[in-house]
Amino acid sequence: FVNPRNAAAGSLRQLDPAIVATRPLSFYAYGVGEVSAPLGDRHSDVMETLKSLGIPVNPGLVKGDASSIESAYQALLAKRDSLPYEIDGMVVKVDPLALQDALGFVARAPRFATAWKFPAQEAATDLIAIDVQVGRTGAITPVARLEPVFVGGVTVSNATLHNFDEVARLDVRPGDRVMVRRAGDVIPQIVRVMTDQRPTNSQAVTLPTACPICDSPVERADGEAVIRCSGGLICQAQRLEHLKHFVSRKAMDIDGVGERLLEIVVEKQWVQTPADLYRLSIESLKDLDRMGEKSAANVVQAIAASKATTLARFLYALGIRDVGEATARTLAQTFGDLEPLMSATLKDLMAVDDVGPIVASHIRAFFEVQQNRVVIQELRDLGVHWPVRSVEAPTTGVDLSGQTWVLTGTLESMTRDEASDRLRALGAKVSGSVSAKTTVLVAGPGAGSKLSKAQDLGVTVMDESALMELLES
Repeated sequence: FVNPRNAAAGSLRQLDPAIVATRPLSFYAYGVGEVSAPLGDRHSDVMETLKSLGIPVNPGLVKGDASSIESAYQALLAKRDSLPYEIDGMVVKVDPLALQDALGFVARAPRFATAWKFPAQEAATDLIAIDVQVGRTGAITPVARLEPVFVGGVTVSNATLHNFDEVARLDVRPGDRVMVRRAGDVIPQIVRVMTDQRPTNSQAVTLPTACPICDSPVERADGEAVIRCSGGLICQAQRLEHLKHFVSRKAMDIDGVGERLLEIVVEKQWVQTPADLYRLSIESLKDLDRMGEKSAANVVQAIAASKATTLARFLYALGIRDVGEATARTLAQTFGDLEPLMSATLKDLMAVDDVGPIVASHIRAFFEVQQNRVVIQELRDLGVHWPVRSVEAPTTGVDLSGQTWVLTGTLESMTRDEASDRLRALGAKVSGSVSAKTTVLVAGPGAGSKLSKAQDLGVTVMDESALMELLES
């Protein structure tokens, strides 16, 4: 085992107690669970009682007032390397048990105890290279590849550099001699560079301009340290997460295409972009594990059914950064169809409600990537379509602009999502909760607390038949 923690955990997981018996395990008790009678009024009393019963208690236990805490910490820190076990700090507890009960817990963390960690152990090693990784959200992260070094109980060969601002702050370069520690004795990180040992031919690290996976341009929002790949739909590093988002209920809503199936078809390289989903066949799917011909047919049918969608859902499904459901709906209502949106300038986009310069730049960056446009065209060629909404003239005389509507209960003529989409198309804002700002509550069978609250506030209440009459007028 590389460290005592792993040795103890691995031993206790053994199914054969005879093997566990051969391991020289020992422990110190630090508290008690449920007891039939109190063992004392103070935590220190409980520890003394356990000790008198022959249960091991740490001999370094210190009892004192608040002024003695720092001296106890410094004394233990000085003994750290000579102790026959590894520690990463000390715990300070309130002694009276009545006060412990009064202070209680936050989630699983006690308010009556806190850990005071020691400085992380450090070791020097050579930085071999700085690699770049692309995460599932497109974040591009520099990672230090190190000459393996033993620090804090483990052998470290990689260390996070967080972002390129951190690389610049440290001025860390390949070939440098660096000091490494494990933050919180867990995450390896570079603390400092020994510049006096730097090779004379070293070169500063430059910010990448293209994704190392798909070669798409990178983007960096104002005020952010992270740079991101703009490749979106065509970046292999982001592929699975984009596909999961694409098929989700509020996006293309493809029933039966879950994470496990997506993992399989991506692994088999049958699906590289969302367009490839629409090329899957019963023949290709039926032989997959736990699939069969009937299940394969259901999946293919669900994929085909998703071709008829709305522009708002399609925009949301594309996974453009910072374009959520509400923004996608606003963009669909403003531009009416995809082509005007794809050709919109930053000025055009920033004129849209709720779209600021950062979101506008994300939208432009997405549509400027040629491969994203290729995938979108493939989706349309494969039959994905939506009704085009005229932005010059409304399709109905009803204008609900400035109104807030809430839906509750069960609707029989359409789903609540469909009703919400139609209300938004008329200019209404659809909310999930009733307040004094609510204009109308549509209440179907099974309406509960929202109906009662609307009646108390004097909000207009409408049933489904009145809603349908309004939508069809």
